[in-house]
Amino acid sequence: MTDILNAILERGDLAHLALFLWACVATTQAHLAMREVSEATRRLDAFVRELARFNRRCGSDP
Repeated sequence: MTDILNAILERGDLAHLALFLWACVATTQAHLAMREVSEATRRLDAFVRELARFNRRCGSDP
């Protein structure tokens, strides 16, 4: 990794390095956000299943 960094710095290609770092950070944040959404969806699904089970047990048929 340091070889790549040194090559970029020697060539004066700082704009490409900044763009690469921005892309890495943006990708990581998108991944973390999608993981959070997935976990929230899983929790909501578990809640709805438990609610349906409760309703079946209590016999709340109209």
